[in-house]
Amino acid sequence: MKCPFQYEVIYSGRRTVAIQVTPDGKVRVRASYGYPRSRLDDFVRQKEGWIQKHLQLAEQQRKSSGPERPLLSEEDRSRYLQTARDIFTCKVKYYARILQVSYGRITIREQKTRWGSCSGKGNLNFNWRLIFAPEHVLDYVVVHELAHRREMNHSSAFYAIVESVLPDYRASRQWLRDNGGTLWNKV
Repeated sequence: MKCPFQYEVIYSGRRTVAIQVTPDGKVRVRASYGYPRSRLDDFVRQKEGWIQKHLQLAEQQRKSSGPERPLLSEEDRSRYLQTARDIFTCKVKYYARILQVSYGRITIREQKTRWGSCSGKGNLNFNWRLIFAPEHVLDYVVVHELAHRREMNHSSAFYAIVESVLPDYRASRQWLRDNGGTLWNKV
């Protein structure tokens, strides 16, 4: 059976298969090296409903965002980056004490597909556009990344750590899924 979508495959050392619908409406599938294309096609067919929904959301987002916004001035960009750095530095210090974990460098970036990340060495990256999200969402992203210092995966043990600090983390995660795209319209 033919796959219902054209999609790009990105192979890496990851252990799982993941689907991403980009803001510009492209479907990307991430898989481990050597993962058979026929199994990827089956996976994409199984997720057809989810993909359709997210393609429609991406299309609505593009239509509602209107014309391209002008690029930020260097001064504005520097101000936003510094604000994000200050906020995330404070939040990381606070939640690292609660979780009793250490961390490395904190870097502020602008990534289209990630809100945060934690490297194996404990270096943390955060997307500066999160400063436009509600406070509980920033807390969730920080706790999520710091929880990787104890569990470098997304297992039930990992989410138990997140939940021990933020019992209602699911609401914040859902807010990001539902509204994260709007953070690109703020400036």
